[in-house]
Amino acid sequence: MPIKDVFLPLVGQARGPALAAIEKCVAVAADLGARITALALEDEVFARPKVMLPDDADSVAADAAVGDMQLLLNAFTGAASRADLRSQSRSAKVPADQIASILAEHARFSDLTLVPVRPHDSRTEHIVETILFESGRPLLLCPEQHVDELRPEFENIMIAWDHSARAARAIGDAMPILQAAASVRVVTVADDKTDAIEQSGTALVSHLREHGVYASFETAKGSGSSIGKVLGSWANSNTIDAIVMGAYHHSRLNEIVWGGVTKTVIGEPPCWVMISH
Repeated sequence: MPIKDVFLPLVGQARGPALAAIEKCVAVAADLGARITALALEDEVFARPKVMLPDDADSVAADAAVGDMQLLLNAFTGAASRADLRSQSRSAKVPADQIASILAEHARFSDLTLVPVRPHDSRTEHIVETILFESGRPLLLCPEQHVDELRPEFENIMIAWDHSARAARAIGDAMPILQAAASVRVVTVADDKTDAIEQSGTALVSHLREHGVYASFETAKGSGSSIGKVLGSWANSNTIDAIVMGAYHHSRLNEIVWGGVTKTVIGEPPCWVMISH
């Protein structure tokens, strides 16, 4: 099924990287030819005061009346207008403990949710996890710390293949993006390339070929590092535009307690990451 309707949550401070991430997310929607809907939510109780430097004196009066939520919406509206994209936006002030669930509910009515991700930010991680578990839809993570390097076209894609049902689900969700890519590489992290690993990777490559996706299969050695870090290093070394992966192969509680691939990638995505549960 083509991706025709995407959702963009807007939460948090209107910092430079966050505004740039909005621009990149809108560019992805434009490349997909999809409509994009933004929902800006703000804590109805707490309003973070702005700290202005002396050099900003000329803009104090203008900024004083504009909060983070409105600045995020303004950035979205401007980006959508420049991209000549079908778009709509809404905003609301809600209790802080309801923000993630409200976003997950809205995500159910989209083909894909684009989420700007601040590195190692507990609020962002909670929002991502809630949308993953409660929306039934895939997410595309946009790492704010790498936003200047991101391209909106996904020409080189890596599938993180761990033989799980969740990874298979992610591949199905990402099929329109995979079909449009110039290069797709299936990667399994394993120190030894066993017959079972080889057969699984080969079977996936064969399946993808039936959908017009001509992929290659290879393994990456863990060498004692966490799988999440290995995937990130491999993506960086091979100029990967986006990673496709399943989320929480183990139980959610187990990953929260012991860490895990999903927690590592959500905490600091190395590039665009399309993730499904």
